[in-house]
Amino acid sequence: MQKPFMCMLLAVVVCLIATTAAAQKTLKAVQDRGHLLCGVNPGLPGFAVKGTDGKWRGFDVDYYRALAAAIFNDPDRVEFKPFGAKDRFPALQSGGIDVLSRNTTWTLTRDALYGFHFGPTLFYDGQGMMVPTELGFKLGGAGARLVQKPKSFSHFNGAKICVLARTTSDRNLEEFFRSHGIRYTPVRFKVTKDMFKAYDQGKCDVVTSDVSQLLAQKTALKTPSDHVILGALLSKEPLGPVVRHRDDQWYDIIKWVAFGLIQAEEYAISAENLDTVLTTQAPVLRRFLGLDGELGTSLGLHRDFMVRVIRHVGNYGDIFARHLSPLDLERGPNALWNAGGLLFAPPFR
Repeated sequence: MQKPFMCMLLAVVVCLIATTAAAQKTLKAVQDRGHLLCGVNPGLPGFAVKGTDGKWRGFDVDYYRALAAAIFNDPDRVEFKPFGAKDRFPALQSGGIDVLSRNTTWTLTRDALYGFHFGPTLFYDGQGMMVPTELGFKLGGAGARLVQKPKSFSHFNGAKICVLARTTSDRNLEEFFRSHGIRYTPVRFKVTKDMFKAYDQGKCDVVTSDVSQLLAQKTALKTPSDHVILGALLSKEPLGPVVRHRDDQWYDIIKWVAFGLIQAEEYAISAENLDTVLTTQAPVLRRFLGLDGELGTSLGLHRDFMVRVIRHVGNYGDIFARHLSPLDLERGPNALWNAGGLLFAPPFR
């Protein structure tokens, strides 16, 4: 009995080793291809927008550029693939992209059942609601005017609410209003652009999405000042990069590039002062920048991968200021841990 059992166990171990070896291939595929394949939002100001010059810009775009800098020492070695909410997950599962950073909320189902690994949360968001500032709702006969921080959600009774179908926003909306005993009529859309166009045309009373998206889309409305985002959140939405299961090396790379952007801000290292900092004798900085030790090579990257990232893209604060501050978005929970926020990087050691 013992010998067959040992043979079976050996076969299982061999199978696992072979499967793991086959899975550890994303970095090599990227290097052989010569560029990254990255999934982005088709167009969300602040996060991912393709300009008239054909170049993509935004918060998520700069994360990908940082990843390309870490791998190739060239932030432009990226092919951006825009996906709607429905198509983003099949694209990642099928291997059509190497990594997805597209306003995607980290949930247990997506983590466990979809076969994904979520990297560090790079943006802490929450689902909000936007309404016309001057709209007097004729709901439940109340005709009440919503204020920025409503004391009661009863004003929403019977409201038509625009929401993106088959997303966490749709489910959050249903659960939130059911828990408050409020009836509403969902007006569902498959495409974000269509949803905000319908809202701007008055086809629904309210539009709901992540606050970051509401702020971004508000700038594209006919008269942005005629709309207000309510000061009440329906959910918490941690957003960050996503990769497939069973490639630990690739998962480590997308994590530590993200952590490196955060740590660089904490160390106050930017593209502007990088050359000066490279002369430092401080052990913690020398280790972080790859001047001492082999942290980068343990990931399969060059030892100075964070020097490349900072030189080409900057740090987390630089990226936030470049793309999100113009939307009047405060750092809030997206500040560093030592500045009242939630951003925290594990030790580079």
